[in-house]
Amino acid sequence: MNNFKKIGLTALAASLVSTSVFAGEVTVSGGASMAVENYSTTGADDSGKGFSMGNQLTFTGGGELDNGLTVGISFVLDQGDNATSADGPFDGHSISISSDALGTFVMHGEGGSSAQAAIDGTAAGDIFDTFDSTTTGTTVSSSTSGADLMVYTLPAMVDGLSASASLSPKQTSAAASTAWALTYTGVEGLSVSYGKGDASTGVATTEADATTMKASYAIGSFTLAYSNNDYQTAVANTDQETTSYKVSYTVSDEISVSYGTETIDLENSTVDAEFEKISVAYTSGGMTVTATQASSTDALHGATALEDRDYWSLGLSFAF
Repeated sequence: MNNFKKIGLTALAASLVSTSVFAGEVTVSGGASMAVENYSTTGADDSGKGFSMGNQLTFTGGGELDNGLTVGISFVLDQGDNATSADGPFDGHSISISSDALGTFVMHGEGGSSAQAAIDGTAAGDIFDTFDSTTTGTTVSSSTSGADLMVYTLPAMVDGLSASASLSPKQTSAAASTAWALTYTGVEGLSVSYGKGDASTGVATTEADATTMKASYAIGSFTLAYSNNDYQTAVANTDQETTSYKVSYTVSDEISVSYGTETIDLENSTVDAEFEKISVAYTSGGMTVTATQASSTDALHGATALEDRDYWSLGLSFAF
């Protein structure tokens, strides 16, 4: 998002190894949105139109110390998120320490994602999540993410190759969880990622591992994308594999069209959950208008009245 306000600060701060004075800066970026959407069930009347809005502010600060390290902080204010948590309405906060030679270390107090979970969004953009509010359908599982999470991104060693690793320390009875991910962008238009992580609990019967593979390639006005998320767990009948595709076409600098699909194969289910979505977006400056139509089939992996649903929405969002 574009910064809409910058506040120049000269801060007196204690560095990690000294008490020198350094110049810092705090910036604020934000976003707001409004939408109207509708769900309908196959063979039944629609459920009525719903209106919603969103808003978020991200405060980012930091500066370079005399020893060459750059220290930064991030704090997200998101009304409605974590509404039932003692952390609400705050949504994520972290501190980072970085240098060209040492890479970047980030400590997430809340709202972080493991190295694998950070890349596990499906190629089609998590269509399944659109239907979570109306059904209890299967979602895509990943490795550990959340609070008290440490992520380290290595310094650039090969052009176009990014490598990261994460650790979620032991919490109460749960064991520490680890993850890693690689992303290669060394060929123009191509992006390939691979990540692996675990969701350790300290109990053998509930251990889980997640693997993500994804790739996208842009050629001319078209972008093709693919992803595969494989979640294996010791819990009976909960392994799942999610495969997703997406094709996007840029009509002009302002208009784009995309079509995506997702298929979730759940262990011990006789049917797969399938999702598809087509969307059109118009962007002008910091404003984006979107029109979306989506559908779900066998979302609950069984024969129920809610397993097949249609969805449409119109949205308006602003970035500043």
